Amino acid sequence: MKIGKIDLGEHPVMLAPMEDVTDPSFRLICREQGASMVYTEFVSSEALVRNIASTARKLNIDDRERPVAIQIYGRESDAMVEAARMVEAAGPDLIDINFGCPVKKVAGKGAGAGMLRDIPKMLAITEAVVKAVSLPVTVKTRLGWDCENKIITDLGPRLQDCGIAALTVHGRTRSQMYTGQADWSLIGELKADPRMEIPIIGNGDVTTPEEAAAAFRDYGVDGIMIGRGSIGAPWVFHDVLQYLREGEWSPLSVSEKFGLLRRQIRESIDRIDEYRGILHIRRHLAATPLFKGIPDFRQTRIKLLRADTADQLEQIIREIEEKFFG
Repeated sequence: MKIGKIDLGEHPVMLAPMEDVTDPSFRLICREQGASMVYTEFVSSEALVRNIASTARKLNIDDRERPVAIQIYGRESDAMVEAARMVEAAGPDLIDINFGCPVKKVAGKGAGAGMLRDIPKMLAITEAVVKAVSLPVTVKTRLGWDCENKIITDLGPRLQDCGIAALTVHGRTRSQMYTGQADWSLIGELKADPRMEIPIIGNGDVTTPEEAAAAFRDYGVDGIMIGRGSIGAPWVFHDVLQYLREGEWSPLSVSEKFGLLRRQIRESIDRIDEYRGILHIRRHLAATPLFKGIPDFRQTRIKLLRADTADQLEQIIREIEEKFFG
C-alpha cells in the first residue's frame, strides 16, 4: 500500500492517533514492535496558530518513528490551512485531518466528528488543506453522525475528489462513541466501490492477530489501524505483523512485556516529570492485558493506580511479577 510516495508494504498495520496516548515514547515503541506507521496525538489547529506551547510540543517527532503522521483538527478553514503549513514545516511524512473524534469538547463544537453534520464545510476544509501543502494529506472519519445517517459510502468519493491520498474509516458513528461493536461492512462496501482509487484503511475493534487477518480477508481493506487495542499492549503490532506474514506468531515473553511497560513509565517521567508522568502512564497500566485474568487482583490494581512515585510503582510491579509470574 502506498500513500503518496510512502510505501507501507503489503497489509500495513498502523498505530491510530489517540489523545494522551500516542506520545513520542509510545509511538517509537510501537514502531519497534512492527507498526507500519504511527500517528501523533491530534493537534488543535486553533491552539497551534495561537502558539500554545503544549500544542506546539505535539509536533516534535523523532526520525526513528518514521513514517509518522501528524493529525490536525479544527472547524475553521483559515486556521486549518495555517496549521497544516506549520505542521508541514515540522517535517512529518504526511498530514492527517481528524473528522472522527467523537468527544463532546471536540465534536460538540463542530470539529472532529462534528464535521459529519456539515459535509460542505468538511469538503471545503479538506480541499483547502490539500492545496496549501505539498505533503500527502489523508482523512480519518466515521461511518456518519448516527445510525440514521451512515453516509460514508457517499462521502468517501467526495473526499477523494478533494485530493486526499488515503481515507481511514472507524466503523462506528459519532453517536456510538466507542460503544457497541464496530461495523466493518460499510468500510468493505466503500473499498469495493469502483470509484475509489485511494487506499482505504479500516479501524475499530482490532485487538488480536486473528481479527486483523479477518479484516483484510473479509473487507478487502488496504490497511488497518489499531487504537485502543494497543494501549498497555504495544506488542500487539509484533503479534499481528508476524501472524499476517507467517500464519502464526510467537508472543513476547512476560519479562519482555514487563520491560516495555517499565520503559514507558521511565520515558514518560523523563519527558514530563515524576508526578505527571505517572498520571499519564496510568491509562496504559489500567488497560494492559498483562494483568487480566489474575485472581483477586483488585486490591493490587488499586495500589498500582494510586502509586505516585517511580519507586512505589516499581515496587508494586516487581511484586506483581514475582507473585503472579515468578
